[in-house]
Amino acid sequence: DSNDDIEDVSLFDADDDVSRRSKKSKIRHPVASFFHLFFRVSAIVVYLLCELLTSSFIACMVTIILLLSCDFWAVKNVTGRLMVGLRWWNQVDDDGRSHWVFEARKVSAQGSKTSSEAESRIFWLGLITCPMIWVIFAFSALFSFKVKWLAVVVMGVVLQGANLYGYIRCKVGSRKNLTSMATNYLGKQFLRQVRFLGVWKPS
Repeated sequence: DSNDDIEDVSLFDADDDVSRRSKKSKIRHPVASFFHLFFRVSAIVVYLLCELLTSSFIACMVTIILLLSCDFWAVKNVTGRLMVGLRWWNQVDDDGRSHWVFEARKVSAQGSKTSSEAESRIFWLGLITCPMIWVIFAFSALFSFKVKWLAVVVMGVVLQGANLYGYIRCKVGSRKNLTSMATNYLGKQFLRQVRFLGVWKPS
């Protein structure tokens, strides 16, 4: 949206600092933030309580898969773009080859992104936590021999894991960039330890 790239410029530095802080803490898209968590949390709740609510496995399975599908569509197409300025998709070129496209919102003229810190926390917390819960469910269903639930749990892992993978690629770039970032981080940690040992020596 064009409105997301527009920011008011204050005449006074104090007012500018206040407005900048409020933009960071304010939830600018409450509906998107709600539905970002609603579908995925609802799918987990239905999975945990479905045996208490009904004895029909088919009804539970269909309900969970519908919630997971709605969550996948909403997160991929709506909440990621609005809450953190990221989106990803797959397109097929004229030669029939499939390409994955990862985009991030451009930095504004003032050098800061327009997404708020509160929305960013909500987005990444929901995006990372829920797939981990489905992985736990997968191991639980496997070790407790609930074979009929494995298909549902695997669907949860695949759909929510795909969104997690896509948005991590959007955030950090290509796989080569991800590898170089990890290498640079480990290198910095190693140099920091070397400097610390060079300054501090046991007596």
